[in-house]
Amino acid sequence: MDFATIIGLVLAVAALALAALIGKVDAGIIFARYEAFLLVFVGTIGATMVSFPMRTFWRGLVGGLRTAFVEPVYHEREVIGTLVSFAEKARREGLLALENEAAALEDDFMRKGIQLVIDGRDTDIIRKILETEIAFVQERNAKAEAIFMTMGGFSPTLGIIGTVLGLIAMLKALGALTGSSNIAGQLGVATAQAFVATFFGIALANLLWIPLASKIKERAGEQLLLREIMVEGILSIQAGDNPRLLEEKLHAFLDPAERETEIEAGGAAVDVGEPELAGA
Repeated sequence: MDFATIIGLVLAVAALALAALIGKVDAGIIFARYEAFLLVFVGTIGATMVSFPMRTFWRGLVGGLRTAFVEPVYHEREVIGTLVSFAEKARREGLLALENEAAALEDDFMRKGIQLVIDGRDTDIIRKILETEIAFVQERNAKAEAIFMTMGGFSPTLGIIGTVLGLIAMLKALGALTGSSNIAGQLGVATAQAFVATFFGIALANLLWIPLASKIKERAGEQLLLREIMVEGILSIQAGDNPRLLEEKLHAFLDPAERETEIEAGGAAVDVGEPELAGA
């Protein structure tokens, strides 16, 4: 699980609850109006479904939630280490020796790329296949982000609609309050209840939908970087590049702070092995 997403949501809700507690907000007024939450939440889902084809909506919703809440299988340093070890073995034993290791890879993209190299495909064909795969993944991520951003746009609007409905109901009941000894107090409660829908709309948009969209966008950028590292590494393995040279080339994709960490750790993501390869 991605604990940053979970902890962030918990902190956001906790901050909201603490602010309400300090401000002495009557929680009963908010949570008693469950119809306001239903209007905002279900209405947002419905309006978003209208905005996208069903297949796009469902895949984007499920895929987006998975992207936001689940850590990726690999990170940059692990990918570089794997590719360098593959390069070492390929130079020592040949490309066919990578078949078992490739089959054991959890990442479909890397496994596919290595298998194309083992099969002896042309460099341009491999690059084109992998870049096409990247383009489709980017498109799927963009659609998932768009779905959550759309929900973030609809949610406050539906909250305003709920508030308008609440005000209409309040004004209708205003006549019945005429002559009441506590008309001001009752009117204040009714007005507060009318604004509950706006509260839910703004809260869901800014504490849930938009943050999830931002997380999906960030994850998409990380995934793109990983894919670029993989493509460069796979093509270098096919070209028979020296493992240490490959490692230096792939480290260029890392953040400067990450590169410094690698240098402090000894300068290698993995042990690239035999001395005779270092000068090859």
